[in-house]
Amino acid sequence: NFGSLFCFYWDSAGLSLPSFRGVAQMAARTLALSVLGCLCLSAQSSNVFVMLALDTVTNNGDLKDANGLKNQLQQLKSGNVDGIMVDVWWGVTEPSPKSYKFDGYKQLLGMCKDIGLKMQLVTSFHMCGGNVGDTCNIPLPEFVNSQADIWYKDQKGHEDKEYISLFADNVTIGGRTPLQMYSDWFEALAAAFSGDLGSVVVEIQVGMGPAGELRYPAYQLSQWQFCGVGAFQAFDKNALASFAQAAAAAGHKQWDSPPTDAGDYNSRPSDTSFFNSGYQSDY
Repeated sequence: NFGSLFCFYWDSAGLSLPSFRGVAQMAARTLALSVLGCLCLSAQSSNVFVMLALDTVTNNGDLKDANGLKNQLQQLKSGNVDGIMVDVWWGVTEPSPKSYKFDGYKQLLGMCKDIGLKMQLVTSFHMCGGNVGDTCNIPLPEFVNSQADIWYKDQKGHEDKEYISLFADNVTIGGRTPLQMYSDWFEALAAAFSGDLGSVVVEIQVGMGPAGELRYPAYQLSQWQFCGVGAFQAFDKNALASFAQAAAAAGHKQWDSPPTDAGDYNSRPSDTSFFNSGYQSDY
């Protein structure tokens, strides 16, 4: 079927070659059999976890639809699913500094425990909203969201509040640095689920940046379209201080800024001096 589909596409494009058709069918069918074989070999050792909706727990910390969710979990169990994965949002669970609210997630855990499902928790220290697939808006806690100079910033001054900049890891905010905030939060999470870690909660995935990914927010959907180069996010005061320190250590105090010739979010590489040749310079 894969081979026929591949060749149908080739024919419909007006590119049919009799000698190529047989080769294409054979290659496509071989690939399909290989994939099927891998799936069969891994079926006995693979666990299946289903990701729940991003707003399963609301901004207020409660389950969005407890009765409907319970029915869905029972259906998953009847289909031999091993468990569920759910985002545990920082913006939901720490409404004020060092005051934690995991009630909705503990209620969900109780459901999974009763039904016989396992849980994977995704620790989400980023904002929900503005990325592909985001169907709700969950900002970071207000006590950090209202702070200045802790966000990624492009050369035009646009700040991105999806995630606290890595350059601000050690900046004190209300008596704590972001790293200390994350540490405190993990301690609270461990205490809240202590009786079920390793039994019901079998995995914890740690979000590390925008959309939970260890990356810079260089291609924000509010600014960027495929296939632009994106933009450097290294122009906030903490990033500039880090740059100046690194430049001085390298013996180039005259370097006072990251590259400013890399175009804009939607530039093409060929449009910019940085991506043409500038990246090859000592600077």
